Amino acid sequence: MLKWAIIFAVIALISGFLGFGGVAAGAAGIAKILFVLFLVIAGVMLVLALLGGKAVSRAVK
Repeated sequence: MLKWAIIFAVIALISGFLGFGGVAAGAAGIAKILFVLFLVIAGVMLVLALLGGKAVSRAVK
């Protein structure tokens, strides 16, 4: 997901440089949404990994 956010950010930069304002704004908006979604999913996975690690350490003891 982060890869797609970066791709859309690059598209926004290139189209903005070439003067395509509408395309740049659309691509920038998509990049922002994908990046926020990536951050949310990464945070959830981090919490789940920490909880899972604690459960495994309790099971081993």
